[in-house]
Amino acid sequence: MAVQEARHGSGSGRSAYEEAHGGGCTCGDCPRGAREGHRRAVAAFLSRRDEFAAGQGLPAAVAHSASASRQWVSEELTQSAEVVAERGRAEGEAWLAGLGRRTAATVWAGVVLLLLVQSLTAIGAGWTAARTAGLAAALVVAGALTAASWFHRARGGALAPVIGEDNRLSTSRAVAAAWVLFVAYAVLVLAGQLAVASGPARRDALVSGLELTRGAGAVTVLAVVCGIAVLVRRVVGLRVLAQRLQKVRADRPRASDLLTDDAGRGTFADIQYVVISAVALVFAAVRLARRPDQLPDLPWGLAVVVLVSAATYVAGKYAEGGRPVILSVVRAREAGDLDAPIRTGDDIEIRGAGFVPPGAQRADRLSRMVVRIGTVNVHVPLVPVTGGFSNPTDDLLTVPVPADVEPGRVDVQVVTSAGVETNRYAIDVTD
Repeated sequence: MAVQEARHGSGSGRSAYEEAHGGGCTCGDCPRGAREGHRRAVAAFLSRRDEFAAGQGLPAAVAHSASASRQWVSEELTQSAEVVAERGRAEGEAWLAGLGRRTAATVWAGVVLLLLVQSLTAIGAGWTAARTAGLAAALVVAGALTAASWFHRARGGALAPVIGEDNRLSTSRAVAAAWVLFVAYAVLVLAGQLAVASGPARRDALVSGLELTRGAGAVTVLAVVCGIAVLVRRVVGLRVLAQRLQKVRADRPRASDLLTDDAGRGTFADIQYVVISAVALVFAAVRLARRPDQLPDLPWGLAVVVLVSAATYVAGKYAEGGRPVILSVVRAREAGDLDAPIRTGDDIEIRGAGFVPPGAQRADRLSRMVVRIGTVNVHVPLVPVTGGFSNPTDDLLTVPVPADVEPGRVDVQVVTSAGVETNRYAIDVTD
């Protein structure tokens, strides 16, 4: 009741929204744009959080009660965080819509760069049919990617196939797509030379360049990385459905997704897979430039290195994640309190691991965490401190035991923001 009175008295029903907009609408279709709206919402939220962390801004109706003030602060921050999340989604959609144009521009810039390189290297050596075929193949690939960008313009353009269901760039799909584009380009180069070949002997030599004995290493690597892209998607999907892996959706994809986990931390498995694959692609590109009349003959030693890297990446995908777990539940004790059993109205500390999924450190994600005590669902309150939150954390949650909980033995279970449930932990609640 005190929280509701404070809310009506302070007029906070729209305060978070108005503060996020800074007195003027900055939605995605406004002149200032979605980015400015998101920036203002973040600034307003951080200011509000630090104000509450310093013990300021509390209405008099709840200031006398620690539990009421904590609930009021948590609800205020939750509303403000929802505004930030809304503005973040708007910015992500606007950024993703423009990504297709930027991708197409980058592709055509690459074609221009290829033309300049071929023109410079042709000085003295002369222009050859292989150079013409290489440029024509680049035009075909660039045209195909541009068409893909138009058809998927709302989903990131040509990068849409490598964006995962969690709205992040997929490392396995990106590596596979790079190899597919490279092999397709190499075959188009051979096709272009075959189209302008003057004699039967030359045509037979170009056709023999497609024999498996010459490109076995590259074909093997292509098959493995494509298979891994499909396998990893299946593995991640099954682990999420089995609640053995927690995934939350990102606002937009970032280039760093290729090298990091969902929390933005660099991961060895992803980094080594990208680096070794990039090195192998560079080597194959050099071989294609030197011998444009056949598929790049990737040495088996380098191919095996790529396969080992791919196996390491898959093993890392199997090893990551894990189900959150409750290890213990105890009564929270303030300084000076007497030791006592858990009663309704008391705070309990839930200790464990994996309560906060990777990438769910934002306030709007944290506010979705729920603790189920018996048949009562208790939302985990947000407790602000300067620079972040002291509750909830990945290994500790503090929640009150509501009066609706019946005395006796009840089960405690945590539901994370990713929707994953922990194990049940039994506690005794006394009158």
